[in-house]
Amino acid sequence: MMRITKYAAVMAAAGALLLTACASGSPNETGDDAAPAPAEDVSFDEGTTMAKLHDAGKITIGTKYDQPLFGLMNPASNEPEGFDVEIGKLVAANLGLSEDQIEWKEAVSANREPFIQNGEVDIVVATYTINDDRKQVIDFAGPYYIAGQDLLVLQGNPEGIAGIDDVKGKRVCSVTGSTSEENLKEAGVEVLATDTYSNCLEPLRSGDVVAVSTDNVILAGLADQNEGEFEVVDNPFTEEPYGIGLKKDDQEFRDFINDVLEQSFEDGAWAAAWDKTAGTVLSTPEPPAIDRYCFRSAFQDRGPSARPRGR
Repeated sequence: MMRITKYAAVMAAAGALLLTACASGSPNETGDDAAPAPAEDVSFDEGTTMAKLHDAGKITIGTKYDQPLFGLMNPASNEPEGFDVEIGKLVAANLGLSEDQIEWKEAVSANREPFIQNGEVDIVVATYTINDDRKQVIDFAGPYYIAGQDLLVLQGNPEGIAGIDDVKGKRVCSVTGSTSEENLKEAGVEVLATDTYSNCLEPLRSGDVVAVSTDNVILAGLADQNEGEFEVVDNPFTEEPYGIGLKKDDQEFRDFINDVLEQSFEDGAWAAAWDKTAGTVLSTPEPPAIDRYCFRSAFQDRGPSARPRGR
């Protein structure tokens, strides 16, 4: 397995950015928003995905464009911003690629597996819950964050909703093809499904639904973006490990990404990425343990009919 020692230069550079920002106390002057510097003098075994991307001078990354704190399109720069975006930049930098060499592609819950399978993207970093159904058709590196499904309600919580039991038999909005949608249905909740979580806000405002449900960090971003309108119940009822999606059976690329993530946990690059995005609203969590699973041996008796679902 390739180890991170080949790519340590960029992670050290990211750590240096963090130290510089702390020392100066002025993010705008220190380049706190700058992308990680690309690794120099990196080399990869011929024929690997890493070598192909490095030699091509380009990586295509799928991410969300409508999720504050994690993946949100900035209309001024016409570039996505958020924690997922920063994680994607770390992977690119360790391939020796600059921010300008990343092509961003909008990924919604329903198209992430097809994007990866069809080669439309090289990786997906998009609040992408790791689960066994998805592992039937793609692979995951990570997790790099653990979220939990929760409920977003109107400010003041006029319905008095304290948790998932209080919305059973009631109408809640979520996204088509998401694990959130499936979890709600399994709990006996009537689901209004739409294509993006931002499109769930108007039904909540109008009273067409009593809540919106997805991962707590996504809901926190929506509440922060619409200050004074909504609040998160803050009673998660699932555990959602976020991973980086990539093509099935590309073990070397998965190992490489896992190495990048682990190194970023250790040297402060992961925390720096969190602090300047989701950390502006949420406290900094402990990074999760990487799962270097062996899916084939663990689930070889599972058939191809398993249906992948999307968060």
